[in-house]
Amino acid sequence: MKKCKCLLCRFENPKASVTAIVIKDQELLVVKRSQEPFKGRWDFVGGYVNKNESLEHTLKREIKEELKVNSELTFIGSFTGESQYKGYLFPIINFAYLAELKSQIKLDRKENSEFTWVPIEKLKTIAFNSNQKILELVEKKFKYDLEKVKYLISQLDSSVKINEQSLYKAILNGYVSKLEINGKLIGMGWIFPRQTLCRSQAVIEDMIVDEKYRGKGYGKKILLDLIRWAKLEGVEVVELTTNSKRVVANELYKKVGFKIHETNHYLLKL
Repeated sequence: MKKCKCLLCRFENPKASVTAIVIKDQELLVVKRSQEPFKGRWDFVGGYVNKNESLEHTLKREIKEELKVNSELTFIGSFTGESQYKGYLFPIINFAYLAELKSQIKLDRKENSEFTWVPIEKLKTIAFNSNQKILELVEKKFKYDLEKVKYLISQLDSSVKINEQSLYKAILNGYVSKLEINGKLIGMGWIFPRQTLCRSQAVIEDMIVDEKYRGKGYGKKILLDLIRWAKLEGVEVVELTTNSKRVVANELYKKVGFKIHETNHYLLKL
């Protein structure tokens, strides 16, 4: 594979591309490429950023062109890599987004011959080395037993219906500590940063241990992991709220060092 030798390419400035990560029921959407490079290989939906386009506009356009649907995007991260054109190799920087599709897929077969859904843990290879990096991150961050998550959260609030996309967005907006025994999810907790005018804060939410495993110190283990993450992020104050009836949880928070902050706690449902 040759490297382009034109004047602009001598600087090896990367070309911007965007990629859609679409997850449904713990399965990833992939499409089969109809053209080179990587013709016949599975790929994620995406493309190159055009002149005068923002990253989000580009990806929404690509999703609309390839799948005939509108979408909602949440930024995941940027990933370096390489692509090729007519035998020439050039660097790219790939901006990945979690994409929530708003209707049923109607594939444009000019760009991709087919699409399918593959369980996250079973998709091991994908076209383009930047996409391979994205795939590795997706498997590390987004692989969950959804039914177990729903079961755990129902022990916090039986009226709550877990939205799969909300779980992934929560992961991207902060840090989820999950505790597993022999591959089985038995507890989890979520912390997210919040910068105020006065200080860098973080809030702990949705911390729960399966009732079958309580009294074994697992809640403390999750809590300390969340605090560890906050320290690494330079957080100055960690806050949480809990029901006064959760006696064991309240005692745990006090032992770890949390102090009750006397304040009026208001909620406005919109």
